[in-house]
Amino acid sequence: MISFARYAELFRAPGLRSTLGASVVGRLPIGMATLSILLFLQSCSGSLAIAGATAACYVVGLAAVAPLLGRMMDRLGPRPVLSLSALVYPAMLVALIVLALVPAASWWVAIAAIFAGAAFPPVTICMRALYPRLVTDPAQLQTAYSIDSALVEASFILGPMLVAGFVALGAPVGAVLFAAICAAAGAWIFMRSPGVSAWKPNPDAARRSLLGPLGIPRLLAVFAANLLYAIAFGLYEIAVIAHAAFHGRPAAAGVVLALASIGSALGVLVYGSRDWHLPVPRQFLVAVVLMAAGLLLLAPLDDLTLFAVANVVAAAPMAPVIAVQSLMLSKLSPREMLAESFTWGTTCLLGGISAGIAVGGVMAEFFSPAMILVAAAASTLGAGLIVWGTVRE
Repeated sequence: MISFARYAELFRAPGLRSTLGASVVGRLPIGMATLSILLFLQSCSGSLAIAGATAACYVVGLAAVAPLLGRMMDRLGPRPVLSLSALVYPAMLVALIVLALVPAASWWVAIAAIFAGAAFPPVTICMRALYPRLVTDPAQLQTAYSIDSALVEASFILGPMLVAGFVALGAPVGAVLFAAICAAAGAWIFMRSPGVSAWKPNPDAARRSLLGPLGIPRLLAVFAANLLYAIAFGLYEIAVIAHAAFHGRPAAAGVVLALASIGSALGVLVYGSRDWHLPVPRQFLVAVVLMAAGLLLLAPLDDLTLFAVANVVAAAPMAPVIAVQSLMLSKLSPREMLAESFTWGTTCLLGGISAGIAVGGVMAEFFSPAMILVAAAASTLGAGLIVWGTVRE
């Protein structure tokens, strides 16, 4: 059961509640942008392949530039980065819309998508780097990263629902514009929060090595583990889609994934509400073992209804894996590299999910959804083995 005492204690930290609340609007595009771009471009071009490739370009831009933005935040503070991205991001999405409606060559639209992804305001990264600055009790960081992961899960539930609403109204372009407005407005609101106002530039960040966090072996191990469990996320998503398609109900995949997000959010809220006496690397190992067990639990289930309901339980460890990994990064990263460390985590997450989707798509041509889930479980356990063998607290 969820105990809210720790959350009530967390929100008594000065400035945390208002700063976290200010981050909510800026997080909505996390669950909206890629899907809205895909559906809008599909409506314009009539080609799912072109729309999917362009949406992938958006993700590539987001993943590739995130570490650079993190390094800039470590050195200059978050305000310059958020200010610039709040202007460039909506401009690039508007450019994408105009180019698609003209219509321009597809590669021009893809370039706009890459620049839009690269300019996405890094509100979530800022918030994760702020927790160690706002929370004085180290034990409360676990709760802080749990509520953060739950908010991200909520964006993946609410975001697609908002996009579906715009599509139902026959205005998929409205979903893209709404994502742009939320990102820009959210960044400006967040910049005025107490936590961001108190974040001072760190002169030590200018003297770091070229590799930054990648030059620290323990952080490199965490990033490798991040990549492996992200691959499992991508494989899992394809397995759900393939399972629904096999039963002739492809639209059911969205319902299954929404149920999984609900289970995942509940799981991380339980994790954050209690004291866990294991060292953080061991907590990560337990979380990935439970995630692998959940994936294997789903593998033999053939009935689509039972499969959908079981996802609520099977997905419960997924967000806790991300929360523990965030906690591990906050403890292992030097303060002057904290934002960049979290952006590398984001890059590994997005890259891993994309790789998992690509590999899962190929596997779906030759193997059953159950075998894809087994592969996802194996990738998840690989993440645990890396941390178990290399990271000590």
